[in-house]
Amino acid sequence: MIHPFIEGAILGLTLSVLFGPALFALLQTSIHRGFRSGAWLALGISISDVALVFLCFIGALQILSNDHNRLFFGIVSGFLLIGFGIATYKRKIHIKNNQDGVEEKKPGWFTYVLKGFFLNITNPFAWIFWMGATVGVTSNYGEKTDDAILFFTGVLFTIIVTDVLKVYIAKRLKRYLNPQNISKINKFVGILLFSFGIILMVRVLIYHYYLL
Repeated sequence: MIHPFIEGAILGLTLSVLFGPALFALLQTSIHRGFRSGAWLALGISISDVALVFLCFIGALQILSNDHNRLFFGIVSGFLLIGFGIATYKRKIHIKNNQDGVEEKKPGWFTYVLKGFFLNITNPFAWIFWMGATVGVTSNYGEKTDDAILFFTGVLFTIIVTDVLKVYIAKRLKRYLNPQNISKINKFVGILLFSFGIILMVRVLIYHYYLL
C-alpha cells in the first residue's frame, strides 16, 4: 500500500495543474509583476488551503466518530469528487489578455498575500472540494488519524512547492496558455479527480464491511 504522504503528493500534483481563478491570477501576477509578487500571492493561496483543510478536517473528525456516518459521508464525498471531476472535464476556458503596462506603484507584499488568501478562500469550488476530500480521506483511513494528517501534509506541501515552481517558470508557461492546451489539461485532471472519487468510495466500502 502506498504511503499516505505519497498518496497526498499525487493528489497535490493533480491539483497543481488544475486551471482555475487562483492559478490564472498566480501566472498573470508572476508574468507582469515578477517572481516576488507571484511568490507572495502563492503564499496567500497556500495559507487559505491550509485553513480550509484544517477547518474541514476538524469537522470531519467530529462527524466521522460513528461508523455509519463514516460510510455515508465517505460515499457522499466520493460523489462530490466525481462531480468535481466531471465539472473540471467539461469546464469552458476563457482567457483575458491584459496587455496594459505595469502600474506606476507596485502593491506591497502583504497586499499580494491577502489577495491570494481571499481569492482562494472565497471560491466555493475550493470549499466543496476540500470538504469532499477531507471527509472522504478521513473515512478511508478510519481511526488512523496520523495517516490522514500525513496525507494532507503531502497534498499541501506539493501544492506549495509546485505553486512556487510555476511562479518561477511563469514567463515560459505563457506561450502554452491557450484555450486548447488548457482544455486538454483540465480534461486530464477531471479524469484523475473522477478516478480519485471512485477509489475513495471503494476504499470506504471495503473498510466499513471489513469491520462488520
